[in-house]
Amino acid sequence: MTTRPEPEHGRPEPEHGRPDPGLPSIMSERPRLINLAYRFLGSLAEAEDAVQETYARWYAMSQPQREAVETPGAWLTTVASRVCLDLLGSARARRERYVGEWIPEPLPEPTEWISGRPGDTTVDPADRVTLDESVNMAFLVVLESMTPAERVAFVLHDVFRYPFAEIAEITGRTPAACRQLASSARRRVHASRAPATPTAQQAGIVRDFKQAWEARDIDALVGLLDPGVTAIADGGGLVSAVLHPIEGGEQVARAYVEIARVAPTLTILERTVNGQPGLVSQHDGITLTVHAFHIVDGRIRDIWVVRNPEKLRPWTMA
Repeated sequence: MTTRPEPEHGRPEPEHGRPDPGLPSIMSERPRLINLAYRFLGSLAEAEDAVQETYARWYAMSQPQREAVETPGAWLTTVASRVCLDLLGSARARRERYVGEWIPEPLPEPTEWISGRPGDTTVDPADRVTLDESVNMAFLVVLESMTPAERVAFVLHDVFRYPFAEIAEITGRTPAACRQLASSARRRVHASRAPATPTAQQAGIVRDFKQAWEARDIDALVGLLDPGVTAIADGGGLVSAVLHPIEGGEQVARAYVEIARVAPTLTILERTVNGQPGLVSQHDGITLTVHAFHIVDGRIRDIWVVRNPEKLRPWTMA
């Protein structure tokens, strides 16, 4: 398998001569594999499991077999992608049985988006996912609508710039079939994409939302929400949660006012959620919810609220 450089996401450069398959060289691929797997799976925990399985398969080979691999980075990418492709098939079945709505797992990010100051974190910088448009919540939600093969082909080609010949080798399909899969996925993305809102404007709208929420100001909340706004909560069936989306500006505003009324001791923090301004609610230092926002034409069109404790554990650690 050949490789080409990918400056944005750190694809491995072609290596000259025999690569060194030693531990430092192999483990240096981990950040790139985590970035790939998270975009494939929408779950940091599942991405870490997939990468761990990839390394287990590498070290299950004999020393001569490992030394025979011309480009270890390409080998690891192929195996990780195939592991994720298998996981996506089983994940789809699991999510059909999921209690309530399933939302991609938000990345733990302790940065205050107003000050830009990083908070304390126990996350190894080498394991952190690169934050860009391909990990914002709106994009990940669109990826969830794709078939596993579409998602893998699209992420590898459009996000990580892999050529279709390599994607074909990874997926076991022809280059033409992979091209069609990526094209179909691209149409889904374009159909859902709205004009980008500048980050500073997003931050101001989310800040106003936070203040109106804390003040229980239903009129101010309605003014910040698109009339067709949808709020989706993911509790994973483990906590009391709204099992169906809430639609409409007034309905969503009333839901947030009710939260403020029944839980007046919540601390609402301004935090970066998958690279964009979001909100985190905590009680006694424990993260209870993470809120991601999709803002279009100056109003909030979508709110994704993650309440599943399994998905929030890294946020409490952070």
